[in-house]
Amino acid sequence: SSAASKTQLSPELFSLSRCFSSVLEGLKYAESHEWIKHEGGVATIGITDHAQDHLGEVVFVDLPEPGVQVSQGGSFGAVESVKATSDVNSPVSGKIMEVNTQLTEKPGLVNSSPYEDGWMIKIKPSNPS
Repeated sequence: SSAASKTQLSPELFSLSRCFSSVLEGLKYAESHEWIKHEGGVATIGITDHAQDHLGEVVFVDLPEPGVQVSQGGSFGAVESVKATSDVNSPVSGKIMEVNTQLTEKPGLVNSSPYEDGWMIKIKPSNPS
């Protein structure tokens, strides 16, 4: 049954996410599958490898303009894949300083490089802590 197969997948997914968390130092993760990395006074945000894998092939990324204020837990954009469209939420409140314009032409970077080339926005957090 499908319930049995879900139960069998859980430990595997758990160990996979633990593996990624330990490999990628300096990143913090939100329950909604975004990651955030603080560098100086700026925080870079993207979606996790688990999230991109769950979405499948990303075909479009909708990002805001620089200068827009975002709220912690609030949506700042969306990722559209062959399977679904999913909102992307900000783990912190602040002002968007930069967006990854490469994703307009190459949305697949979210799949191939979720933690590096596939970053989405850089924000200046209102509360740096």
